[in-house]
Amino acid sequence: MELVFLTLLIVLMVGALTMGFPVAFALPGSAILSIAVAALCGYLFAGDPDAYFAQDGPIEWLSAGVTNFRSLYWDVERDTLIAIPLFVFMGIMLERSKIAEDLLVTMAQLFGPVPGGLGISVVFVGALLAATTGIVGATVIAMGLISLPAMLRNNYSRPLATGTICASGTLGQIIPPSIVLIILADQLSSASDQASTTRKAEYKEATGEFSMPSEFDITSASAGDMFMGAFLPGMVLVGLYMLYILISAFIRPQTAPPVHHAGKYDRQFALKVFMALVPPLTLIFAVLGSIIMGIATVNQAGSIGAIGAMIMGGYRLAAGKRRAYAPAILAVVSTAAIFIILYQYELNIKNIKGTTDVIGLAMASVAVTGLLVAIIWSAWRAYKVDDTLTGVMIETAKTTSMVFIILIGAAMLTSAFRAFGGEELVREFLTGLPGGFWGQFIVVMAVIFLLGFFLDFIEIAVVVVPIVAPILLSDPSANITAVWLGVMVGLNIQTSFLTPPFGFALFYLRGVAPPDVKTTQIYRGAVAFILLQLAGLAIAGYFPSLVNYLPYRTYLTSETAPPPMNPRLQECMEEYVFNVYDQNGNELKANIDKISSIELSYLPEDHQSALKESFERAGRTLALAGDIRAAKAAIAAYEPEYRPLHKEVRSIQVDIRKLEDRLKDLNKTRNRALRREQVDEQQLEIIEMSIKRVNEEKVQLENSIPESWVGARQRFVGLNTELKKARAAYRNNVDQSYQTIADMKATIEATAALQALRLELDALHTVIQNEPPEQAMESIKSVETKMADVAGASHIKSRISKARRALKENNSQPAEASAMLNEAIELLNADLAWRKTASTQLAPELADYERAIRDTIGIRLQKRLSIEQAKAVASCQSAHRDISLNF
Repeated sequence: MELVFLTLLIVLMVGALTMGFPVAFALPGSAILSIAVAALCGYLFAGDPDAYFAQDGPIEWLSAGVTNFRSLYWDVERDTLIAIPLFVFMGIMLERSKIAEDLLVTMAQLFGPVPGGLGISVVFVGALLAATTGIVGATVIAMGLISLPAMLRNNYSRPLATGTICASGTLGQIIPPSIVLIILADQLSSASDQASTTRKAEYKEATGEFSMPSEFDITSASAGDMFMGAFLPGMVLVGLYMLYILISAFIRPQTAPPVHHAGKYDRQFALKVFMALVPPLTLIFAVLGSIIMGIATVNQAGSIGAIGAMIMGGYRLAAGKRRAYAPAILAVVSTAAIFIILYQYELNIKNIKGTTDVIGLAMASVAVTGLLVAIIWSAWRAYKVDDTLTGVMIETAKTTSMVFIILIGAAMLTSAFRAFGGEELVREFLTGLPGGFWGQFIVVMAVIFLLGFFLDFIEIAVVVVPIVAPILLSDPSANITAVWLGVMVGLNIQTSFLTPPFGFALFYLRGVAPPDVKTTQIYRGAVAFILLQLAGLAIAGYFPSLVNYLPYRTYLTSETAPPPMNPRLQECMEEYVFNVYDQNGNELKANIDKISSIELSYLPEDHQSALKESFERAGRTLALAGDIRAAKAAIAAYEPEYRPLHKEVRSIQVDIRKLEDRLKDLNKTRNRALRREQVDEQQLEIIEMSIKRVNEEKVQLENSIPESWVGARQRFVGLNTELKKARAAYRNNVDQSYQTIADMKATIEATAALQALRLELDALHTVIQNEPPEQAMESIKSVETKMADVAGASHIKSRISKARRALKENNSQPAEASAMLNEAIELLNADLAWRKTASTQLAPELADYERAIRDTIGIRLQKRLSIEQAKAVASCQSAHRDISLNF
C-alpha cells in the first residue's frame, strides 16, 4: 500500500506544478495531503494510522519535515545559506548600477575586429558577470538588450547570436559565486552525513569491525569547496563556447563576421577598457581570492562582495558628477592602510603593551573609520540616485524569500517521500542497475537532464539531490567526493535554463529580442550550446581532478590545513615520498652514511644509543618502503581473480539482507493482524505462506554463495593485513628515526637557555636556608617551570621537583632539599659540558642531516605540508579510488 500513497504524492506534486501553483506551496501541500490521506486510510481500513507507512507514523513524519528544516537552517553551526542574500544583493546591485552594461559595450568594441569577436565578447562578459552577479535573468536580459541588436546589425547568424547570449547568461549557475552551488553544498552536507552512516554500517556488516578507518569515510563539501571545485569546469565551459564561436566564424564566416570599432584604439579607449574591466576583476579577486587564500569564509566573502558592489555602484551611479570616485578612492586607500597596519603591528586591544601598540590601534581606527565613511557615502548615493538601493533591497528580499520558502517545502516533500519508502525504492532501483556505480550515475544524470525540461534548477537541487546523493556517495566502488557530485549536478541542471519548453533563459531573451527574431531560431541556437554543456559535463566526469584539485589544494595550503600525520593524507603522502626515494635514494643513503660515521663518544650513553638507533632506522627506511610496495603489488596481482568473486558474493549478501528486512516487515504485519479483536485467518495464512516463501528464498541465496568464497576472502584479508603491517612498520620506523634527531637538535639549541638557569639554581640554596618553606617552594617552583621549557632537561627538573616536595609543611626537610639541588646542579654542569661540545662538533652536521631527511623520513612529524608537497598530495587525492574490496 505504501506504493499507492507514494504514487499519490508524486501525482499531487506534478498536478499542482502543472496547474500553476507556486512551488513553495505545491511541495509541502502535496506532502501534507498524502500523509494525511495515508493516515486516514490506515485508521479506516486497518485500524492503525501507521499501517500504510514504511516506518513510524504520520505525526513522526510531519514532525520530521519541520525538524529536518530547523536542524538544517536554524542551527548556528550550519550557516551556509546566509551567503545567499549577500551574493544576490551583490549581483542585483551591479546590474542596477549599469556596470554590466559598461562591460558589454566596452568588450564588444575591444573584441569586435576578431572573427566572431562580438560573440566572444558576449561569452567573456558572461563569465565576468557570472563571477560577480550570478543572476541569470539579469545577465540574459542585459546582453539581449545591448549585444543582440549589435550582433544582428552586423549580420550575425540569429541562432548563433541568440544561443551565445542564452548560454553565456547561464554561466552564473556554475562559475562561483553561485546561488546554485550554495544550495547544493547545503543539500550535500546532509547527504554526506547519511552516506557516511550507510558506509559505516556496510563496513561493519562486511568486516565485523565496529570502527571504519577514517580514510574510507565520505569527503563532504562546504560552499567554499563547491566554489573552488566549480571554477575550472566553469572555465572549461567558457573555453568550449569561445572555441565553438571561433570555429563557426572560420568555417562559415557569414555567421560571425568581424566588426570594426568606429573610434580609435587610443589612450582614452585604453582608459575606458581599464575602468570597465578592472573594478569587476578586483571584486572577483576579493571575493574568490579571500576564499581560496583562507582569509574569509563564504559568508564573509559574500559580505565583501556586497560592500564592494555597493561601492562600485556608488561611483557608477554618480558618473559625470563632481567627486564621483571620491568614496571609491577613500575605500581603496583605507583598505590598503588596514592591510599595511596589520602587517606592521600586532593589533590586540586586550593586550596593549606600549606606545607602539597604541599608535597602531589609533592608525587602524582612522583607517576603519575611513572605510566606514566610504561605505556609508556609497550607500547614500545608491539610495538617493533613482532610489536604487531600495529597489535592490526589495529584489534581494524577494529572491531570498523564494529560495528559503522552496527549501521549506522541499524538506516536507523529502520527508513524505521517505515516509512511504520512496528512498528505499530508489536505492533498490539504482543498485539493481547493470554497470555498478557508473550505471547508476549515468541514469541519475539522465533523469536530472530530463527533469530540466520541466523543473526549475532550485526544485531539482532541493528535491532530487537529497534522494539520490546519499546513494551515490555511499558507494565505495567509485568513492566519489561530494564536491565532484555537486559540481556534476550543477553542470547538468545548468542545461535547464536552455532546454525547451521551460528554459528560462530562452524566455528571458524572447522577452527582449526584436519581433523578427523567431522563437524557433532561439531554440535552434540553444541546441548547440546544450551539447557543449553536456560535453563539459563529460569532461568534468572523465577528469575528476578538474573538480577536486582546487578544493584539496586550497585546504592543504590554508591556515587550518591538517598536519601531515592526518590518516587521510597517508597513502598519497607516501606515494609522493616514495617517488622522492626513487629519484634521490642514493643521496639519502649518502647522508645517512655520513652522519652514522660521526664521533659521538662525548655524549651520554643514552643519547649515543638513541642516535645510533635513529641512524640504523633511517638506513632501514628504503627497505621498509619496498615492503609496502611489495605488499601492494601482491594485492594488485590477486585483485583480478578476487574482484569478480567479491562483487558476486556481496551482491548475494545484499539480496539476503533485503529478504531479512522483508521478513521483519512480514512479522510486523502478522503481529499487527494477531492484535486485532477479530483475527482474519485467511489473511494470517497468506502472511505465513509469504514468510515461508521468503525464508526459502533466503536459504537458496545463502546456498548460492560459492564454496571458494571463504578461502578467497581469507587470502585477501591476509594480504591486506600484510600491507597494514608493512605500513605500520614503515611509519613507526621513520617517526622514531626523525623524532630522535629533532629532539637532539632541540636539546643542543637549548644550551644557552640551560646556561641562563645555572645562577638561579645556585641561588636556591640561599633561599632554602633563609626563607620560610612556603616562600622557598614558590621560588623553586618558578625555576622548575623555566626548566620544564628547556629541551632535554627533564632529568634536572625531576631533581628540582624533589627538592620542592622535601619542603612541604608537614615534613619539611631543608637538608634533603639542598641535597636534591646539589644533584640537579651536578646534572646541569654535566649537561652543559657535553652540550657545548655538541654545539660545535655535532650541531652543524645534525642540522644538515635534518634538512636532508625533513621532507622524506621526517615528513609525518612536520607541522604542515610545504607548497610542493601540498600540490602533489592534492593531485593524488583529486583522483577517485575504488575501495570496495575493503567492504
